[in-house]
Amino acid sequence: MHKTLIIIAHPDIENSIINQTWIKALQSYPEQFTLHHIDKIYPHGKIDIVAEQRLIEEHHSIILQFPIYWFNCPPLLKSWLDQVLSYGWAYGSQGKKLFNKKVGLAVSTGICEEDYSKEGRYLYSLAEILRPFEITFSYVHADYQSFFAFYGTEISPDIAQQKLNTIKLEKGFQEYLAYLQKFLPAETHLSVDEYIKSI
Repeated sequence: MHKTLIIIAHPDIENSIINQTWIKALQSYPEQFTLHHIDKIYPHGKIDIVAEQRLIEEHHSIILQFPIYWFNCPPLLKSWLDQVLSYGWAYGSQGKKLFNKKVGLAVSTGICEEDYSKEGRYLYSLAEILRPFEITFSYVHADYQSFFAFYGTEISPDIAQQKLNTIKLEKGFQEYLAYLQKFLPAETHLSVDEYIKSI
């Protein structure tokens, strides 16, 4: 299947403006993306490892979509990684299911990009904070495609600021869509027109 599997992990999706915007927009592209929200599927945290592995095998590439959560991913996604990327399937002499499969991250943060720098609030870049994901997918010989980040998700109650936030959200999704192009077959073209019609 030449579709991209988007693994969505968000423990409070009902209150997530960014991720809800992305999900709604991505639903305009059913031929290109399978949206798989693990918090909805596994509300009690018990992951069906075989089903998840089969789903990955059926897809051309994978995106992990999540908010930065204590400088990492949400706990269910960490558990998903620990269990699904198992010995004999993802790594080991017989574990080659992710070999050359394109993998990327789509993350949202609560603060501005400048705070993720040596001179900023958190002293490290987002690339450095996400390095464990890069190492993980390198270890299983997947084709890691780095990450897309939407910075500064805190929303102001001010009406003028809300308009700016709406513009930022729309621009952010268009940039996300551009990032996703690399995960699709060359003949597949995504247009933001379908997204614009959906909002």
